[in-house]
Amino acid sequence: MGGHKMKFTKMHGCGNDYIFINCIQERVKNPEKLSRILSDRHYGIGADGLVLINDSFVADYSMRMYNPDGTVAEMCCNAIRCIGKYVYETKMTSKTTITIETLSGVKTLFLTVYQERVIEVMVDMGTPVFDVEKIPVISEKKEVIEEEVFVLDKSFAITCVSVGNPHAVVFVNHIGAFPVARYGLVLEHNLKFPNRINVEFVQVIDRNNIRMRIWERGTGETLACGTGTAASVIAGIRTGRLDNDVVVQCKGGRLKVHYDEKDNVLHLSGPAKKVFDGEVELSEFDGN
Repeated sequence: MGGHKMKFTKMHGCGNDYIFINCIQERVKNPEKLSRILSDRHYGIGADGLVLINDSFVADYSMRMYNPDGTVAEMCCNAIRCIGKYVYETKMTSKTTITIETLSGVKTLFLTVYQERVIEVMVDMGTPVFDVEKIPVISEKKEVIEEEVFVLDKSFAITCVSVGNPHAVVFVNHIGAFPVARYGLVLEHNLKFPNRINVEFVQVIDRNNIRMRIWERGTGETLACGTGTAASVIAGIRTGRLDNDVVVQCKGGRLKVHYDEKDNVLHLSGPAKKVFDGEVELSEFDGN
C-alpha cells in the first residue's frame, strides 16, 4: 500500500458509518485489504466499511464499497446519501440532483440544502426485485414470500427481495431483546443464499411505522441500513402489513420510505452526517 499519507472523511447515515476516500484525488491500490485494516474499530479508524468515490462515464460519480471483511458490497443507501453530502459540501458540484454509478446500477440523489449544508437526501432506490434468480435465492418457487426456514432452534418465515443487494426480511413480535447476532449470522451463510444475504428483523408498530434491526452481510449488526430499510418496507407492503409511506426506526435513527405503486419504485429519505476529516499514514499498517 506504499508509505504515503492518504486523506479520508468519516461520515454516517443514522449511525451506519463509513470511511470515504476521494479517489479523484487519492490512489488506492488494494481496497479489499485497506477496508479490513481501516474498518477495524481498535486498530484502524473504525467503520462499517470503506467507500471509494470516483469519476464515472455513465453518471456524475461512481461509488465502490467494501465491507470490513474486505468483500464487495453492491450498494448502500446510507453511504450513497453521504456521498451526495460530500460532493456538494466540498464544492465538487453545485447540483442538487446527482447521479451515482453503483454495482447495482445508476442511482439518483435529491439533496435538500439549507444554508449551504445538505440536511437530507432522498434516494431513488429503483424497482424492488422478488425474482429468486436475480436476488439470488435457491428455491423451487419464483419468489420467496414468507417461506419457512429452520435456523438452529427456530423457524422463520422469510421474504426475500433485492433492492440493489440481497435481503431476507423476517417479521418478529419484539426486536428489543431479539438475538440478532445468533440468528443473523446463520441466516447470512445459509446455503439458500449463494452470495450470502443481509437479514432484517422487523417489528410492525402500525401500518406506517416499523422498528428494524439489521444483520449486514460481511459486517454484522449495524445501527442502520438504507437498503435494508427499503427491503423491510416493500416486504411489509407485499405481505399486507404496511401502507406505502412508512417511517422506519433503526437503532441509529429514523428513515422514511415511500413506495410509488404506479411506477413500482422505492424512494428513501434520511440524514447524512460528517464526523471528521483525517489523514492516515499507510506505512503504519504495512505487514499487518
